[in-house]
Amino acid sequence: MDQPRRARPSRIAALVLLVLGPLVWLLVGHGTPIAQDRGYHLFADTRSCLGVANFANIASNVLFLLVGIAGAIGCRRRNSGAWRSWLVFFSGVALVFFGSAYYHDNPNDDTLVWDRLPMTVAFMALFAALVSEHLDARLEAPLLAAALATGMFSVFWWQYSGDLRIYIWVQGAPLLVIPYLVAAFTGHYTLRHYLLFGVALYALAKVAELFDHEIYAATAGMISGHSLKHLLAAAAVFCVLLMLQRRQSLTPVASSQ
Repeated sequence: MDQPRRARPSRIAALVLLVLGPLVWLLVGHGTPIAQDRGYHLFADTRSCLGVANFANIASNVLFLLVGIAGAIGCRRRNSGAWRSWLVFFSGVALVFFGSAYYHDNPNDDTLVWDRLPMTVAFMALFAALVSEHLDARLEAPLLAAALATGMFSVFWWQYSGDLRIYIWVQGAPLLVIPYLVAAFTGHYTLRHYLLFGVALYALAKVAELFDHEIYAATAGMISGHSLKHLLAAAAVFCVLLMLQRRQSLTPVASSQ
């Protein structure tokens, strides 16, 4: 990929503040650890089907597997942009299916670790891909390595200490960065607005997760909020997949003489 034009230092400084500011606030300003809600594992839809417990919450993860595989295959075929980070992103999304299925088969803190690990891989790879594509392609490799290490650390730190603060930041930082990158930096590819569609869908997914029981009751048991969360989050990833499949480079390619 051709190198992006040098970004304004003020915008880079604002990006750093946007990324690290919430982490500093969580660790210093908030002051106290954030523990896992003890009622988190009490999902609305616990019905079994075909001998599979919590069937809906497991089956609704299939879209992660499908879109993850499709994206990973596409990244291998389209050697452009931050393709390594995109490959890791979609691989993490595909692994969400297995981690989430394992967790929902027996929801507890120990199995939740394996649900959250692939999610942090996906979140941090997305972060590395977007930042390197908007700032400098040379940032991709070190940023991806550091981001993945931070993401996985956040899960193991929660498992060890019971403190969710770093994990909350890992999940939220990319969502804060996306609108800012789109607004403040020159795009080097078309269709960046697909990223905003993805952010909106993921925000709806988090709302659905909060209203798990209410949505289950409102739909007379047709779907729970948590299952709906899976579908909306997979749709958010699909927006990213569509963007990568359809986008065109805005960087002129010098013709050979």
